[in-house]
Amino acid sequence: LRFIKKTLKNHADEVVTLHKGTPMTLKAVFQSMNLSTYDLTVDMLDVHADRNTFHRFDKFNAKYNPIGESRLREVFLKTDNYMNGKYFARIINEVASDLEESKYQNAELRLSIYGKSTTEWAKLAKWALQYNVYSNNMRWLIQIPRLYDIFKSNKVMNNFQEFLSNVFQPLFEVTNDPNSNIELHKFLIHVIGFDSVDDESKPENPILDPEVRAPASWDDDENPPYAYYLYYMYANITVLNHLRKEQGLNTFVLRP
Repeated sequence: LRFIKKTLKNHADEVVTLHKGTPMTLKAVFQSMNLSTYDLTVDMLDVHADRNTFHRFDKFNAKYNPIGESRLREVFLKTDNYMNGKYFARIINEVASDLEESKYQNAELRLSIYGKSTTEWAKLAKWALQYNVYSNNMRWLIQIPRLYDIFKSNKVMNNFQEFLSNVFQPLFEVTNDPNSNIELHKFLIHVIGFDSVDDESKPENPILDPEVRAPASWDDDENPPYAYYLYYMYANITVLNHLRKEQGLNTFVLRP
């Protein structure tokens, strides 16, 4: 809330997003919602985590929309937006300096990699280094939403192997040759592990038997079961960790 108010006061005329192809300033975004800085309160933002938040991923996700507006999430809480995630980085830097001041508090923050394309890691690392979202009191955990079915139905990919390759191939390449992307190499030093996220209350058929298909043959429109996702994440991270250990680099945990 403090950050939104301060930014609205000092950077009201900064262009923050495109609406139907037209650039919009921060002031215009708030005007389109009939809001001024005086109206904003913590309760209105409605981003508190209560006891219902953690059981259902959709509710958890909804909490990332301040005032229930996805446009504010786009402006303030994304690394990949019209301003290249500038505001999100500033918020993180402020949180980091608070942690450093209090000395004995540490935080483990999350960033998402969606597995939609192989360029995601490079973009994320570029953002992290450009805005120096680094602190001795902070580490990054990468969360990977289980969105294969959405990508498949939107014809972004043909099979589950493509999803896995998008997530892990850049990591193997940069571990094998850090100079192939020095930004990603530096960023990974501050990443401690991976999480797999989705709505765990969804019903699914969890049967994994010897007939279950390998990722390259998994071309169904529906998502593989949770256990299938986890096994292939675990298998890739294990091999990646062996490779990184040999190079004397940090390794990752799987903490779903």
